[in-house]
Amino acid sequence: MDEELLGGHLQELRRGTVVLACLSILKHPGYGYGLLEALNRAGFAVEANTLYPLLRRLEKQGLLTSSWNTEEARPRKFYTTSRHGTELLSLLLRDWDGLHTSIRQLNEGTGS
Repeated sequence: MDEELLGGHLQELRRGTVVLACLSILKHPGYGYGLLEALNRAGFAVEANTLYPLLRRLEKQGLLTSSWNTEEARPRKFYTTSRHGTELLSLLLRDWDGLHTSIRQLNEGTGS
């Protein structure tokens, strides 16, 4: 398999799932670098220059809230999934489950 071809398709496949992963992980407060580590441990190879703009966009859309922790030597901005983010996550996960079922059925030859 051509690695470049595979890499491009994997990137497309994972692009939208990073939003799902972030909204899921940030149900508990977290900061950017910690989120990067959690995503990498879960198999989502995300670059910082991709994640930080995504966090700002999700916050601007009202899907995340943020607050600064200045108690440590280095201030950190912590993000948490908002009520609207939790509602969106629930709807997206429902659709994700339906898509997964459909793809599995198509792959097994049992879909219409």
